[in-house]
Parts: sequence; C-alpha cells; structure tokens
Amino acid sequence: MIETYRKQFNAEFSTQKYQKLLDSIQDDFGYIPTFRVAETPFFIPDDFKEKLLQACDDLVTFIKQPKFKELTQRALDLNIEVPNEDLHTQFMAIDFGVCEEDGVLTPKLIEVQGFPSIFNFQHNLFQKLKKVYPMLESLTPYLSGLDEDSCLSLLKSTILGQYAPEEVVLLEIEPEKQNTKIDFSYCEKDLGIATCCVTKVIKKGKKLFYKNRDGQEVQIKRIYNRVVFDELFARPDLKMEFSFTDELEVEWAGHPNWYTRISKFILPHLHGPYFIESTLLSELQEIPEDLENYVLKPLFSFSGAGVIFNVTKADIEAVQDKGLYMLQKKVSYKPVIQAPDGLVKVEVRILAIWPEADEKPTLAGNLVRLSRGEMIGVKFNKDKDWVGGSIGLFTKKA
Repeated sequence: MIETYRKQFNAEFSTQKYQKLLDSIQDDFGYIPTFRVAETPFFIPDDFKEKLLQACDDLVTFIKQPKFKELTQRALDLNIEVPNEDLHTQFMAIDFGVCEEDGVLTPKLIEVQGFPSIFNFQHNLFQKLKKVYPMLESLTPYLSGLDEDSCLSLLKSTILGQYAPEEVVLLEIEPEKQNTKIDFSYCEKDLGIATCCVTKVIKKGKKLFYKNRDGQEVQIKRIYNRVVFDELFARPDLKMEFSFTDELEVEWAGHPNWYTRISKFILPHLHGPYFIESTLLSELQEIPEDLENYVLKPLFSFSGAGVIFNVTKADIEAVQDKGLYMLQKKVSYKPVIQAPDGLVKVEVRILAIWPEADEKPTLAGNLVRLSRGEMIGVKFNKDKDWVGGSIGLFTKKA
C-alpha cells in the first residue's frame, strides 16, 4: 500500500506543484520558512507506526515513574531552575531515526525534548499539501484518533488554559529572527495569541505585561514558552526587565524546567529495543577503540549545536565538564524514501500534547526531517546535507 502511495505521489510530483505549495504558504504571511520545506511527505507503513507507538509508550512509562523528578534534579542543578514547576510537561517532541536492524525497519530514539515544536505549522502544512495533492485526503498525520479540528482544539486548550487569547503570549527571543518564525505566525492566526520578545515584557512587581497592537498594556497571565535557555545564556546583550528565576504571578504553557528535565539528559537511563546505547562521559569506564561508531553530544544543546559526529579521543579528553556530555552509539539510518533522483534518509518527530489534568500525554501529530547526508537534524550545517521539513502520513483506520 505504501509503495502504491509513493509511486502515485512521485508520478504526480512536479517543480510547479512544489512551487504552488510554497506560494500558498507565502500568500498567508508574505514569506516562506527559512528552513527548506521538503518536496514530499513520508508515507509511514502500519507496522512501523506500531513500533513508533510502542517506543513512545516505553518512553512515557519512564517519564511517569514516581521518582522522575528526583532522577532529573541534577539537570536543573547544572542549568537553571524556574519557580512554580507543574506536575508534568505539557509538550513533548520525540525524535526517531528510521533505521534498519536485521533487515527490518526499526525506530531508534535520537532525542526527546519536554518542549513544544512547530505544531501550528505542521497543522497548516497538511491542509496545503492536500490542496496540491488531493490523493492525500485518504491519509492522516494525526494519531490517537485525532483529526484536524480535534488536534487544533487540544493544542488550543492546552496553550490557553483558562485564559482569553489576549492574556496569553508566545514568548521567544527576537521571534522575527527565529527559524521557527513561520510557526509563530500560524500560532497567532490559529489561536489568536500575540508573539512577544523577552525584551518587550514589562515587569511590575510580580506581574508581567506586554503592549498589544493598540499600544495598550495587557497583563500576561500565561506564557506559551518557546525560549531555549542555551540561546538565552548566549545573549548577554538582551535587556530584560524580568528573570526566569523571579517569583512571578504567571502560569506556563510548557514550564521551562521540563525542557531541561526531558532532554538528552535522560537518554543514558533508557534501555530497550528502541533506545540507543548512551553513556555520560563522567561514567565512561574507558574510551572505546571504535570511536568511528560513536557521536559526542552535549546534554543541553539545541538543534544539533555542539555535536561532534566524527569524534576522536582528543575530543573526549578535551571536555572539561564530563557530566555535561554523553557518548552515543551511531545508528544506521536506512534511506527509505524513493525520490526521483535517489533515496533519502528520514527522522520522524512525534508531537505530544499533555494537558495539565490528563494522566498521560496524547500523541497528536508529527514532523518529518529528511537528509541525504550523514546526520539528520543539523539544519544549516556547512555540508548542506539538510533537505527539509515535511510531514509523515499514516493510513486511516476505522
């Protein structure tokens, strides 16, 4: 069935249709994403979908353990701890490489973040893809029985909580310069909330405010947080009236602590068929002889920053704080998308939404990243091996 979809899509594909897709995005806001939008979706086989679901379930079981906060407290001690943390994260982005073991396709967890991803862009991307390729109407990017309306409704209620849209802001560092700017624009359109730079937030006592389009000050009662701390720490030039460590009268849609807790920090603790062998450098008994089979990763970087793919013994010995880095076994990505001019490797990001009152997260949708290069996810590296962002499609079931 999947091969049938692939053949049909490739037969219908043209550069003109791809341009039509990009034009439909540009028509909404006057610009297209700074990242490259992939020419094709990824048609996900049912058996691989079931493995993705099982892998996510295994991960959620680990995160829901009673001692999870105790286990991950050191991650906060090594970084920054924000007051008024809630019971659990409200968003997760779970990245799986499409790999091969013993001739069978298997998802391997590459990274997990207790942080939102480009939910709104993916929602709108699917709508636009269907208009260009009506054949996609019989497929869905959604999970857990969700559809376009129910997924957006779940996202909206989780971000807004009990507040009106004007009382909620999407918070970011210079949002107009971010590669995810397109998602912010769609978030404003879909949810009616404002996007606010950290330097534009006004502090009065324990309360935060922003100025709306009419120049009026509005109290911020809930923050949809998109600020990544390693970027914030790298910007001492930013003039802010508040600190994330302040005691504030504000709620978080995605409390910042969860970005730190649910991160590469937990990978060395995960074991099973869908997890990769990972070891903290501080716990490494000896440096492996076959370093060509490993990757050196900082625990708290974002978007592949600081990753050393062709790691050497000197790289490991040069690390000053070995508690902040891990050595991870390389995985063998299987090129599975048949493009007109060759095969392409794939990484599937499962997007999860976890309303505050729910016992567990809802697997909602996905983001797919494609590459012809050695490493997926380094969006703008020197080797230009980034192909682009796309979406994974599943067959619909009654």
